[in-house]
Amino acid sequence: MGVHKGVDVHVATHPAAVRLRAALPVAGEIVYAVGSLWISSTMLRNWPDPNGYWRDTDALAYGLLAAVYLPLALRRRFPVAILVSTGACVATYFTLGYYHVVAVCGLALALYTVASLCPRRVSVRCAAGTLVVLLWGTRLAEPGIGALSVGFVTVTTIVCWVAGDGSRRLRELTRRLRLEQEEKARRAVMEERIQIARELHDVIAHHVSVISVQTGLASYVFASDPPTARRALDTVGDSAREALAEMRRMLVVLRAEGPEPGPDGTGGEVQGLGRLDELAKRVGEAGVPVDVRVTGTAYELPPGIDLCAYRVVQEALTNVIKHAPRAPTTVRVHYGADEVRVRVKDAGSGRTPAHAPPGPGKTAGQGLIGMRERATIYHGTVTAAPAPGGGFEVSLRVPVPRPGGEDADAVRTRRR
Repeated sequence: MGVHKGVDVHVATHPAAVRLRAALPVAGEIVYAVGSLWISSTMLRNWPDPNGYWRDTDALAYGLLAAVYLPLALRRRFPVAILVSTGACVATYFTLGYYHVVAVCGLALALYTVASLCPRRVSVRCAAGTLVVLLWGTRLAEPGIGALSVGFVTVTTIVCWVAGDGSRRLRELTRRLRLEQEEKARRAVMEERIQIARELHDVIAHHVSVISVQTGLASYVFASDPPTARRALDTVGDSAREALAEMRRMLVVLRAEGPEPGPDGTGGEVQGLGRLDELAKRVGEAGVPVDVRVTGTAYELPPGIDLCAYRVVQEALTNVIKHAPRAPTTVRVHYGADEVRVRVKDAGSGRTPAHAPPGPGKTAGQGLIGMRERATIYHGTVTAAPAPGGGFEVSLRVPVPRPGGEDADAVRTRRR
């Protein structure tokens, strides 16, 4: 199946195929113009006129018909010019008194083309001119059907203009829809790129920070304290394996459709607040003591909100590792009736300027940007600022939609 598709695409993009597709519309227009001329000439030659209502057919009549129909092959390239030329030839044809019906179709098609390709202000004027020419031709109608002929050409003009104008509006609508679809596709790609960048930053920054700290520790105590060095290297290995597992999960999500796989890349539990203890242990092994406390009655969070809260805690602890090493840190998670709140606060007294919030003219780091983007997706808020009593604090608040849940005010009232 894939081979056949590849062959089809190759054939469709071949230069000869491209030229053939470009030539087909032109050939179709030429065939239509020549065919219309042949049909009209045949009708003109064979139409009976025992009462002598019309001028006898001669070479000039056939020449005027050729001037009416053959230029129609270029009607899409020069719609207004072709309509003017066709109208002049038809008016001359009618003035000379030849059988009039055979010339009507050419002028009607030229009007349709103008209405379908030109702005409405232009096509309305062209329609008025076309109607004048066709009404001039009704004087050649057989006795007794003059009024019917007037009605016929009027309706023909209106129908051709309405059909052409509708075609133009439909084409414009199609073009706008295509542009909107392209814009939506571009936005979707951009959002996907931002999401991928956010996930990569969260995964890589945290695990690489842990690996960097543990590698430095192992190198420092390698000779003097082999057990500590061995534990540090074990932590490095664990962090590397977990980073690879999360990267594998992300790659599977990008390459395949279906439910999001777990950390092992094959499915299962994804990162969430339920794994805070593992995260705290890993950060503790990197030299930052972490105290995790959960208040309120824990309940199952939607996967997206659960991952959002976990990533915010992970990024906050990563910043502690990088900017306030060995500072005691507390992680507080509170399950409210209609929201979940997370607070990460370290007691570090000194930290690098990168850990502080950006000042005027400066931009926030990728981690803080990622936190806020995640929170915004779920209508939450993130604050990151120095704590009043020293240290640094990151807070997250996310509303949690709970189907069938009670109103938050009612829950608080009953608890009192």
